[in-house]
Amino acid sequence: MTTNLPTGTPSPSASGHGSALLTTPFSARARAEEVLEGVDLTGRRAVVTGGASGIGAETVRALAAAGAEVTIATRRPQSAEPLVRELAAVGGAGQVHAQALDLADPASVDAFARAWRGPLDILVANAGIMALPQRTLTPGGWELQLATNYLGHFALAIGLHAALRASGSARIVVVSSGAHRSAPFDFEDPHFERRPYDPWAAYGQSKSADVLFAVGARRWAADGITANALSPGYILTRLQRHLDDDTMRAFGVMDDEGNVKPLPYYKTPEQGAATSVLLAASPLLQGVTGRYFEDNQEARTVRSDEDQPGGVAAHALDPQAADRLWEYSANALRTA
Repeated sequence: MTTNLPTGTPSPSASGHGSALLTTPFSARARAEEVLEGVDLTGRRAVVTGGASGIGAETVRALAAAGAEVTIATRRPQSAEPLVRELAAVGGAGQVHAQALDLADPASVDAFARAWRGPLDILVANAGIMALPQRTLTPGGWELQLATNYLGHFALAIGLHAALRASGSARIVVVSSGAHRSAPFDFEDPHFERRPYDPWAAYGQSKSADVLFAVGARRWAADGITANALSPGYILTRLQRHLDDDTMRAFGVMDDEGNVKPLPYYKTPEQGAATSVLLAASPLLQGVTGRYFEDNQEARTVRSDEDQPGGVAAHALDPQAADRLWEYSANALRTA
């Protein structure tokens, strides 16, 4: 494959500030398999959380088709069995298997990390939940969206750090969302103990934390580990399972009869997974870390009051906030 180099010369330690935005030749409608066309991942090992359905499953398909050995980390490994069987029948695909992981349970995360053997080249933090209607806490007292979308993934990366370092050129991919723009991380009350619980504020905060994690992971650059975050765009998957019909109608994706249909600007799961696999395995992202991407391009930084879609909020790229969040998260894990 002829590789088109990205514009600009991104620094391996760049966080998105003061440097040229990285562009790629892939359109917003490119599919995951297109992004990895000609890329050989034979011998590379990947973990994809939430890889049994939605964009996670398409991420697994693309990585495995390129030759990677993929572990689907999911709460219910049996749900991944159809995908495992499907890919076992694909000639040239890497081996795919499923393993239990509950991101909201620190003991489950610890068990997954302790059981891992050998180097890990790609960690895709893909699993997530959205807009839980009621404030829900884990047994350890963590708000469930923050626990699942961010803290569990942070704990997983910490637990797998030695395996990632052993790769020599590992990549962490963090699936965030444009919803991060609406909610910076609230260091004073992250679990809604004092402020009124709001489903979308909780979701947005967790997705801001995801981006800040990618920025904070610059401390691992010397270990050959890069980390970048992304928004996959608007896609209908099981992520919307907690939304009621009125909310779905307000979004314009459900008619009066209860039929669900994507709007014209929505992506398919195959298209939504494209940016994930771009960050996970494309040679265009070699050495790039601490950035946020959407539609297969690095996103521009926007103000919180800008009334237009897309972009990454400055609060999510703030290196001081990223370091503060890293310290907070490490302390949270120690007391879990």
